[in-house]
Amino acid sequence: MDRRQQKTRAAIFEALSRLLAEKSYSNISVQEIVERANIGRSTFYAHFETKDDLLREFCSDMFQHVFSDHLMTENTHDFSHHADNPYAVLTHILYHLRDSQKNITGILGCESGELFLQYFKQHLTEYYISKIIAQQGHHLHGVPDAVLINHISGSFINLIQWWIKGGLKETPEELTEYFEAVIRPIMEQ
Repeated sequence: MDRRQQKTRAAIFEALSRLLAEKSYSNISVQEIVERANIGRSTFYAHFETKDDLLREFCSDMFQHVFSDHLMTENTHDFSHHADNPYAVLTHILYHLRDSQKNITGILGCESGELFLQYFKQHLTEYYISKIIAQQGHHLHGVPDAVLINHISGSFINLIQWWIKGGLKETPEELTEYFEAVIRPIMEQ
């Protein structure tokens, strides 16, 4: 992707982000995104087939670097020295959710919330949970890894939903501790 295309995508993501601060995802039209990004409709559709495709890419972009092997220092947190710690990665994800609270609340508060969670769970499963299981080297007797991965990913997603509905009162570190305490008995079998 060339520099011009990157700038256009960034403008579209920024437009969506600003609109999510004002209203729910279901009430945002492609036309509003186009106007806010100061681009043409054909430019939008050159990058995204639908508004839901934009949401999927928005989610991917939001968490892409979290699942990277090369983490950087950021404004509100620094996990650059913890890439090998699977629970630090979860805490890092939670910081991004907290920092994007307005966007996440706007997305989860509408019918496309399930779509966002589906994309998020897919990233979580592909890039993270399977690494925990491979790293731990523990397998439940008779339970396929795919079932275990799905269970642990779903548990983390449910914990995030609980956290958001509760107003994000707990710190990301506390939430990671809760999650670790819940899955530790499964991983130690």
